Amino acid sequence: MYLIVGLGNPGRQYEHTKHNCGFDALDEVADKLKISISSKEHKALVGKGYAFGEKVLLAKPQTFMNLSGESVLALCSYYKIDPETQLIVLYDDIDLSPGQLRIRKNGSPGGHNGMKNITALLGTREFTRIRIGVGAKPAGRDLADYVLSHFSPEDRQLLDEAFSQAADAVLQILQGDLNGAMNQYNKKKKQQEDPDAHFDSSS
Repeated sequence: MYLIVGLGNPGRQYEHTKHNCGFDALDEVADKLKISISSKEHKALVGKGYAFGEKVLLAKPQTFMNLSGESVLALCSYYKIDPETQLIVLYDDIDLSPGQLRIRKNGSPGGHNGMKNITALLGTREFTRIRIGVGAKPAGRDLADYVLSHFSPEDRQLLDEAFSQAADAVLQILQGDLNGAMNQYNKKKKQQEDPDAHFDSSS
């Protein structure tokens, strides 16, 4: 069984904001797998189905971002999920340009509070994550205000494409090809500088 988690904040006021990229990407996964994310359990909205002969559990924690680990830990415990081999987490990243993807087998949570909480409660950083770039915070702007804001129309187009690519990457990982997904999607866009495009041992 695989547990695929998209991170975000519950509530209509947070829909499609930068910090809810994980929710939006998970919706794409659900659409491709024809799974409805509509049940409530373990502090999350969940959907259950099958993909490539494997049971799949999709989850959107409803704890608000900073406490995402409470739901992830509860789901892992109840369904006997081994995070190192059966967990995939999708979330936003301000250190990547809008629409850029970065897939890693492990790493530091960086400054992402949701990931900090997940790694702290799970007691491990060894699980697959797909980071979705939302662009850097403009100088002088409050970080919380920035990540809770909506995208420009131009960036929204890039993100919609990224959500579809992230879902395709998830499907590739479910088929046992994590390295292939990393090679395919960990590529720079628009020639921007990306210091971890070739090697990144910590994020």
